[in-house]
Amino acid sequence: MTTTTVHATGTFRTTSWDEKPYAELEGAPKLTHAHVSTSYQGDFEGEGTSDSLMFYGNEGTATYFGFERVVGKLGGRSGSFVLQGAGTWKDGGATTTWSVVPGSATGELKGLRGEGGYAAGTETEISYSLDYHFE
Repeated sequence: MTTTTVHATGTFRTTSWDEKPYAELEGAPKLTHAHVSTSYQGDFEGEGTSDSLMFYGNEGTATYFGFERVVGKLGGRSGSFVLQGAGTWKDGGATTTWSVVPGSATGELKGLRGEGGYAAGTETEISYSLDYHFE
């Protein structure tokens, strides 16, 4: 059985960002927790809610990891799924890679698998891509 991979693209915009430090220690790198809401347009249309843990290194760098539940339509199918994201912030830009968490999709999106991500600077609308298929 051959699986067809679809390349989805579009943009998203952050609609809220709440970031707070945790486990603070003077003279040590900063650790934060961010709760973020996003709105997606394009081949995926919907809303996302994520929580990420962030490590701020020296010289304005950061590393982060988190999960985002997105709810909406992808390729004309309705439902939700969870993205596992990991990335870095360096030189004023964020680079994030995503993968769909196996077994996380609901509704017409059940069986969804995929990978993608984005690169962002200071723009308010960020371009994303997601290569996906259904099992």
